[in-house]
Amino acid sequence: MPGFIQVVYYYFFSSQVRRSVVYGDEPRNRLDLYIPTSTTGLKPVVAFVTGGAWIIGYKGWGALLGRRLAERGIIVACIDYRNFPQGTIGDMVEDVSQGISFVCNNISSYGGDPNRIYLVGQSAGAHIAVCALLNQAIRECGEGDTSSWSVSQIKAYFGISGGYNLLNLVDHFHRRGLYRSIFLSIMEGEKSLQKFSPQVMIKESSARSAVPLLPHIILFHGTSDHSIPPAESQAFVDALQQHGAKADLFLYEGKTHTDLFLQDPLRGGRDKMLEEIASVIHSEDLDKSADHMVVPAARRLVPEFMLKLAGRVSPF
Repeated sequence: MPGFIQVVYYYFFSSQVRRSVVYGDEPRNRLDLYIPTSTTGLKPVVAFVTGGAWIIGYKGWGALLGRRLAERGIIVACIDYRNFPQGTIGDMVEDVSQGISFVCNNISSYGGDPNRIYLVGQSAGAHIAVCALLNQAIRECGEGDTSSWSVSQIKAYFGISGGYNLLNLVDHFHRRGLYRSIFLSIMEGEKSLQKFSPQVMIKESSARSAVPLLPHIILFHGTSDHSIPPAESQAFVDALQQHGAKADLFLYEGKTHTDLFLQDPLRGGRDKMLEEIASVIHSEDLDKSADHMVVPAARRLVPEFMLKLAGRVSPF
């Protein structure tokens, strides 16, 4: 709670946050922008899709990540999307794709560099985001694509604690409390599981020509993640590499499903995953003396004993 209070205060009262920017016609077609304090030059941009088991996702969950990356000179756009039962997986992918389009075409108005856009997804958001990315690549390989953004505009994709083969996860989620009947309703029925499983999709003949269009894909996963097994990220990276995509995996020993996204940023100090993301994003900066190069270690928001206590009672 001490950490959440500080993050909520930042979310509602910081001048760096632009909340609920409209990107589409649906009620949930909104995104939050986190703007760095430095206004010199165009900034690299992260389009972020938060998790929430496809049911409780909300753009505000990205406030901590947005804050930490904004401290490193990166604009963050946290894309909201319809949750179940307001929408099913097809609606979620459509919303996220539309949000990415908005970022690609409008971020320069907020000081962002339209030539340096990166896509980040966490948990269910990692699954939705990579589905949107792969679907766009498949469309671009066909004829008559009239979409308003291109896969070539995304410099890299970062997936945090995601699941990429739904066929392997149905029983696992059922045992964890996301019951089969609900999960299949979210995914539009059992026959659609393959259609929304990126690891399976890239092996199909219709998608093989699309794989080379994908940007560098970098996945992060904790070895003690019980919500989505780390084997999901490993298998997806293996499949991508076998089909000619550039893909890498970072495994974090002993980290749980929420450690990488929540507890570690709350700890302050040097966050290994965020530093990895920032180093990739800033690797193309021409000005190596930019503000982000001297960012001090983040301030701790929660005492360690509280984080350990929370870890003991967390179902994730």
